[in-house]
Amino acid sequence: MKHLLLGTAAIALGLAFAAPAAKAADGVKLDVGGYFKGYVTWHDQDEITPDASDARSFDILRDTEIHFTGETTLDNGLTVGFHTEELADPGDGFDVQESYAYFSGGWGRVNFGAEDGAAYLLQVAAPAADTNVDGLRQYIQPVNYAIARAPYNLIAAVPLTIFKGDYAQDATGYYDKITYLSPVFSGFQVGLSYTPDVLNYAANASRGIAGVTLDNVENSYGAAWEGSARYEGQFQNLDITLGGGYTHVNLEKDAVAPGTLDDRKVWNVGGNLGWSAFNLGAAYKHDNYGLDNNGSERTWVVGVDYTTGPYKLGASYADRKNELASAAIFGPGTPDLDSKRYSGGVGYTYGPGMTFRGSVHYINHDDNTAADGDMSATSVLLGTQINF
Repeated sequence: MKHLLLGTAAIALGLAFAAPAAKAADGVKLDVGGYFKGYVTWHDQDEITPDASDARSFDILRDTEIHFTGETTLDNGLTVGFHTEELADPGDGFDVQESYAYFSGGWGRVNFGAEDGAAYLLQVAAPAADTNVDGLRQYIQPVNYAIARAPYNLIAAVPLTIFKGDYAQDATGYYDKITYLSPVFSGFQVGLSYTPDVLNYAANASRGIAGVTLDNVENSYGAAWEGSARYEGQFQNLDITLGGGYTHVNLEKDAVAPGTLDDRKVWNVGGNLGWSAFNLGAAYKHDNYGLDNNGSERTWVVGVDYTTGPYKLGASYADRKNELASAAIFGPGTPDLDSKRYSGGVGYTYGPGMTFRGSVHYINHDDNTAADGDMSATSVLLGTQINF
């Protein structure tokens, strides 16, 4: 698979450069873009650790990024571009999140560098109340899990994001990778990605002169490959979107205990049907998180939305089950966790790239123990998103 993907990328680039030398009139010049997402939040959260501070009932949550993008098309038809994204909220330090070059033409597109993989780029999302909160990737999270009682505070003790509220298939994150995306043929598109190393260096680190990374590291995950497919088309009066993807991350060496860790395997399927102003969709993701002994996370999401003029009304339901079967990692007697989230909201487009958003979210976690193991939270969010 590794050689196939690298060969595909090399052939595509080779064909593009095989044409006579060509120059762009102005070369690649960067344009500035990005977004601001800001919300006021009314929040009620229970099951806090005894004698600890409660979660604040009113707060401000926001997420801001600055993007730099530039591209040019040569006379031979090859498009060459660059894209980078920087986190721009106080305390972020203007950290780089994505940084990659891309090349495209009639043969498809190749991304090279720190960017999401094919499984995420072609993933199908269900309709949402507010895509920033209950969408494919979550940007606004009102629940404070750091002060929750056990076992819900496991998020601070283990490398699993078991309370991450989204269902994005991004197991390879922004680690350096090569991705090939095919052209769209009759509504179909496929993608392939290869990541040389997932956990042996910082996801956003520049490694120009640091040398290659280590291999065969104990309890570490290394090379990863992923594939995905997506279809968008119409049948009579229905708009149809279908897709699925698979990610496989190799475990280099299991030294915790025999049978504790395994290769990480993630897959998803999703579909949407659109009719007139209505959309109905569902998505499913399964992730073994690299745990043996049946450890897994399974997530179902169902959503619907309706658009009328500048308004969009949406609702979604998410159901997640975490089976934390590896006692060697979590400790003996660690219970499974069941989570359910109900969301409803409305958005209003008041200008190009500008929306007001209001939504209500209720989430409940149950650790399936005989004692009262529930933890729940209700959040009301009002905010705006401005794309620039």
